[in-house]
Amino acid sequence: MISRVFINGLDRRGYIFLAILAAFAVAVPVLGSTGVLPTYTVSLFGKYLCYALLALSVDLVWGYCGILSLGHGAFFALGGYAMGMYLMRQIGARGVYGNPVLPDFMVFLNWQELPWFWFGFDNFAFAMLWVVLAPGLLAFVFGWFAFRSRVTGVYLSIISQAMVFALMLAFFRNDMGFGGNNGLTDFKDILGFDIQANGTRNVLFLASAIALGLGYMICHAVTTSKLGKVVVAVRDAESRTRFLGYRVERYKLFIWTLSACMAGVAGALYVPQVGIINPGEFAPAKSIEMAIWVAVGGRGTLIGAVVGAFAVNGARSYLTGAAPEIWLFFLGGLFIVVTLFMPHGIVGLARDGWSRFARKRPPATVPGE
Repeated sequence: MISRVFINGLDRRGYIFLAILAAFAVAVPVLGSTGVLPTYTVSLFGKYLCYALLALSVDLVWGYCGILSLGHGAFFALGGYAMGMYLMRQIGARGVYGNPVLPDFMVFLNWQELPWFWFGFDNFAFAMLWVVLAPGLLAFVFGWFAFRSRVTGVYLSIISQAMVFALMLAFFRNDMGFGGNNGLTDFKDILGFDIQANGTRNVLFLASAIALGLGYMICHAVTTSKLGKVVVAVRDAESRTRFLGYRVERYKLFIWTLSACMAGVAGALYVPQVGIINPGEFAPAKSIEMAIWVAVGGRGTLIGAVVGAFAVNGARSYLTGAAPEIWLFFLGGLFIVVTLFMPHGIVGLARDGWSRFARKRPPATVPGE
């Protein structure tokens, strides 16, 4: 039943996207193992896949529900911290200070015992449960109060940014028990495998690709269902939808919470591939960048979010190495250009171009006429 909803509901673009993603997921590890691609490239592309899943979650709430979230970095970072806590518990006696129970930063800060909220994170299943629960619970509580109070538009965007900024300040504190300014880093193992080994990097890359594919199918199933049609109606005419008898806040809360859980999964897959999670991931600028990815790729298209995440982060990787002083100017200029001249993003531009080409093509002739 579930597979029928996810697979049979896909359109031609969905099948093409999943086919390209599958080819990409196979080609990159193979090319990395044979030396055609540098070894670090697998982790770099894995990071892009995590960003693509994150952008997909932002597109779900912004493109289809009309909620411009400027605080999705909070959900991404919480998922990342849940994974980081598990990875820190795997270091054990091999840490710098040799304490098998306390993470190294706690020994350095003279903590005497493990905080209660760290218990259970030595178990992978428990940690993965909190990868979803931590951002999901935060989103549910935040959304419950915001949507019931009918906070919408720019006010909701500002409140969401205030939320992520407050979390950033809290996680910077050493007494919070999350590593303070340095965060969590120097990971060794994941599920008993060396996290730096090429085989482990390949598996993490494949896991990121699978998560992106599943995330796309979930978003597609939601947006093409009856629920999705109501959500789009909420985006386009919230007051009219409410007057028709729909409990608008419930639909918005569901989409908001689902999106947060997806962002948490993206954060959890991101951390072992980059090797660190710190309060910088809560920075409001990070959440603004996520909205730019979606705008560049094409809001309300799902595939556009993935395209935008790869395009902008690919440009970032190149420009921060070739001309780091112009990166922020490029990013700001890109957002202005997209807003003024490409309101539907890269995917919308390609779609409009194909429509014009199709209209100009001469009609097919039947032989003998």
